[in-house]
Amino acid sequence: MENEKTLEVSCSRCSAVWQKNGTTNCWSGDPQTAPPKPGNCPTGAHAAIIEEAVSQLKGEGEDAKLAYVAARVEGLCYQPIPGTDTINARWTRVEDTIALAKLMGYQKIGIATCIGLLEETDRLVAILNAQGLTPLSVCCKAGSIDKKELGLSEEDKVRPGTFEPACNPIAQAEICNALETDMNIIVGLCVGHDMLFNKHSKAPVTTLVVKDRVTGHNPAAVLYGQNFYYKRLQKGPMKVE
Repeated sequence: MENEKTLEVSCSRCSAVWQKNGTTNCWSGDPQTAPPKPGNCPTGAHAAIIEEAVSQLKGEGEDAKLAYVAARVEGLCYQPIPGTDTINARWTRVEDTIALAKLMGYQKIGIATCIGLLEETDRLVAILNAQGLTPLSVCCKAGSIDKKELGLSEEDKVRPGTFEPACNPIAQAEICNALETDMNIIVGLCVGHDMLFNKHSKAPVTTLVVKDRVTGHNPAAVLYGQNFYYKRLQKGPMKVE
């Protein structure tokens, strides 16, 4: 059996290599000048898995087509600045999503939305319509199922003593499946609910908005704030009671 050590990977540790060299082993195309691989580099420990995955990214299959188009979109979303060796990002995530849908030939676009982001979803629907796509939005509270039917108590509710419908991401996914959407977009589903939606969706899923009630749906703010307010997350276990 393979030693457990070889199964451990931590690409985050190459952050220091990138800061020092401006590149990493996997980013450099020249093995003579590339920084060495760290001991826990997945390129070495899981070479067979990587080779098999690459074979799926080539050829005529749907995964290969999506990989090809995604790589094209990545290139298209940047533009060179004439007379310099620098580039600018020119497309937002919304534009990336539209470009991928068009290049893939997708038409029906399912939107699994949080009820708290209906206004944002309506704006997205208007944009997709204007781009000649067919958006079909499904709210997380569709069906209005009482949270108590899932076994939750009054104390588990946001507002105990009131009616609170449970999110139903499986229904959202199955409705999109029934509508035969070509791709689906998540707009603000809760942690866990997004997992269930991804699990049950037949169409490929991308996330446009990640739910974060504190940061205005910008969870990366926590990562940039480790030296300030969010440093508390490094000082001890977070209580979840």
